[in-house]
Amino acid sequence: MLTSEELNRDFQTSDKNIVGTLAHVFAADRVWLSRVKGEPPAPFITPEDRRLEVLQNDWPALLQRWKLFTDPLSDQDMLANISYKDTKGNPYVSPLWQILLHLVNHGTHHRGQVSGFLRAMGHTPQPLDLIAYYRSL
Repeated sequence: MLTSEELNRDFQTSDKNIVGTLAHVFAADRVWLSRVKGEPPAPFITPEDRRLEVLQNDWPALLQRWKLFTDPLSDQDMLANISYKDTKGNPYVSPLWQILLHLVNHGTHHRGQVSGFLRAMGHTPQPLDLIAYYRSL
């Protein structure tokens, strides 16, 4: 278990610390789900998102909402163009498959950052390799 000081240690990155980086990934997952579902924009990072307890409680529920959205998708559905606006209001159109790959890549990047933060503090993080995940199933 990490201390509050470790969770909030400033690593001089854009999201500053472990909790901030995790909140960033969580918020992006939430925003993208609202975009692909054509729902009103979800908030990006709220003050509550920066609480570890909120991330531990709300992220699994968000993952379940993603599963409910993606489970029935066909290959043809993955080709559908999604119209959305970024957080600055700029309009874009992207195929769903590109958005989903972006989401995976984004999460991988930031989990790698958190892994580096942990190592810098003398902790050994869990393996991040995709094959390690598959082996755990």
